[in-house]
Amino acid sequence: MGSMALKITEELIARQPPEAQAIIRVLLAKIQELEDRLRQSPRNSSLPPSTEHPHAKPPRGKPAARRKPGGQPGHAKHQRPLLPTEQCDRTESVKPTACRRCGSPLSGCDPAPLRHQVWELPEIKPRVTEYQRHRLTCPCCGETTCAALPPGVPEGQSGPRLVAFAGLLMAYFRQSKRRTALFLQALCNQPCCPALAVKMQAQVTAALRPAYEDLVRQLPAQPQLGADESPTKEGGRKAWLWTFVAGLFTVFAVRGTRAATVLTELLTADFAGVVICDRAKMYWALGRLQWCWAHLQRDFQALADSEDGVVKRLGHDLLRQARALFRHWSRCRDGTLSRVGLKEELAPVRRAVEDLLLRGLCSGHPRLVGMCSELYDHRQWLWAFLEVEVEPTNNASERALRHAVIWRKLSFGTQSQGGSRFVETMLTVIETCRQQSRNVFAYITAAVEAHFAHTPTPSLLPEV
Repeated sequence: MGSMALKITEELIARQPPEAQAIIRVLLAKIQELEDRLRQSPRNSSLPPSTEHPHAKPPRGKPAARRKPGGQPGHAKHQRPLLPTEQCDRTESVKPTACRRCGSPLSGCDPAPLRHQVWELPEIKPRVTEYQRHRLTCPCCGETTCAALPPGVPEGQSGPRLVAFAGLLMAYFRQSKRRTALFLQALCNQPCCPALAVKMQAQVTAALRPAYEDLVRQLPAQPQLGADESPTKEGGRKAWLWTFVAGLFTVFAVRGTRAATVLTELLTADFAGVVICDRAKMYWALGRLQWCWAHLQRDFQALADSEDGVVKRLGHDLLRQARALFRHWSRCRDGTLSRVGLKEELAPVRRAVEDLLLRGLCSGHPRLVGMCSELYDHRQWLWAFLEVEVEPTNNASERALRHAVIWRKLSFGTQSQGGSRFVETMLTVIETCRQQSRNVFAYITAAVEAHFAHTPTPSLLPEV
């Protein structure tokens, strides 16, 4: 413990009345807990890296390179390749008129002129189409009839590409409603206000919602899912943003609880796959789990950072085995070690980890017993990746959440259920299009066009 523990010895405590001894031990335990909390960092806990000031980070283990930043002498030159001449919008021939030495007139053409291309943005100007709906009178009965708009033409003044672009500005590029309106006005010469941005947000949600619900219905059939959750806000109340990462699509869901009822709702009783997750207890009811070894490594690092010698030693011993596991897993991931070979290489690591957990379980140390008991009692969830082809970490779901977390920090969550539906739908579409290497703007535009034309929404399910 700290300096107070050096002064308050067991001998000193034993001299006190029983009531005083109990109070002293409670206070010492609380002091230890607070000191452990002060030592927490993103490297030994689940704290996000953004909670640590850049200047507070420890120095690098290796000395800094002496070379200057930027390109080094002799490095290969990288430049944008020239477009074929026939693909250029305009070509200008530039010829010298006089010799640069004697000034004599020059004529003719260079069969291989030097090519220089300049890229420029065109003037951004909205394309406005006016539909003149004629109202005609029947010569027989005198009834007037007005022509309907052509199929696919929106009843409002915003076309599909404009609606899709506004949705991406708010979701993909994390702009507020007001800044989205300012962007459209200043750069696109498109009249817009925050109220219109809200209207286009609702249109995008309605257009993409059928595709989103199709993906949700596919979750129970997935053989493996990476799962994670992050706190957010909805209307000033605490909510949770859940993410489920499958092989070729990702689903986000905003819910007002972190309880297992969300898993029952989305995965249903039909789910029989493996979930890669942290050790949060709401996942336990699913039965088939792979606990994230990246989280475990941070927990072991927290033990190694302790000032208690028993805790510190067990932490270092477990860290050694975790590093061995990641060395072998890296070889398996890059193809230099087969799955069968991985299982053989990790057999001694598995035995060593379980022996160390038993050592902590039987140590009687209050810091170790609870953690080691939980890990040992559910040790099958440490090694599921050796039996089925899943990763030993939930890094995929954490990467999927990164964009959403940054968006939440900028927007402070949503103000209504409608906003939450927009967030979960757009995040799902953006991440799924990234996984499938699809153009997200083209997809959202097609979905909005289908919505305006009252035709089926394009599917986000991968074609088999």
